[in-house]
Amino acid sequence: MHVEVIGSGPPLVLLHGWAMHGGVFLPLAEALRDRHTMYLVDLPGHGHSRDNTVPVELDACARAVLEAAPVAPWCGWSMGGAIALHAASRWPQRIPVLAMLAATPRFVAAPDWPQGMPVATFAAFEAGLAADWQATVERFLALEAFGLDDARVRTRQLRTLALERGAPSPRVLAEGLRLLESTDLRPQLPTLEIPSLWMAGRRDRVVSPLAMQAAAALTPGARFMQIEHAGHAPFLTHPQEVAAALLDFFAAAPTPPAPPSSEHHAHAPV
Repeated sequence: MHVEVIGSGPPLVLLHGWAMHGGVFLPLAEALRDRHTMYLVDLPGHGHSRDNTVPVELDACARAVLEAAPVAPWCGWSMGGAIALHAASRWPQRIPVLAMLAATPRFVAAPDWPQGMPVATFAAFEAGLAADWQATVERFLALEAFGLDDARVRTRQLRTLALERGAPSPRVLAEGLRLLESTDLRPQLPTLEIPSLWMAGRRDRVVSPLAMQAAAALTPGARFMQIEHAGHAPFLTHPQEVAAALLDFFAAAPTPPAPPSSEHHAHAPV
């Protein structure tokens, strides 16, 4: 699995969202490179990990990341947030701090979770993926930028980033949608053993800030905040604000010591 290592200082693992890759975090990595050694992961089937055959499932992806990164806080965006939350609930000894960035324990709405994406909207993405996966990815990227003052510019930026390392296969994209549709990690929230930050974009049309606020309210040691003018990718549009919020939260939470160098070393499977 491809992991790009950038910066110096205590380690920080960054997990991207559906149809993307670790390179999407480069603006945030630039803002943090003097304070953290960042591990920008290309999840299995994505980016430079395109040939990695690990299925896009919570446990499989979490274990793959644990094998490729040191003990460190994890910051997960969107689908990456679900993987990070699952890993933190199972292996808190490996993940001392969790940051959920435009991410939620349950992506799709339910009678007891009205803050999720409407079922009909999500079903349209699934149907579209089967009919025309490229157009479906385009629509999802447009939704990620919807509501921003410069939505067209940001949509083009996301499109360029998404294709920078090649698009995931239709199989990988379908597995990612199934992960989003089937995941419900709300039962894990009350017993989460580590501090967590839930950071939302107020203009996000993919993951509602209300969903993140509700999740934080269920989680001991959680802090909720939102970035006023951000959408679904605040690390891209407001990297300095996201970096400042992460640094502030990490300063009040336990973090592992800095690695001896920026050179990456694989770790034993968990």
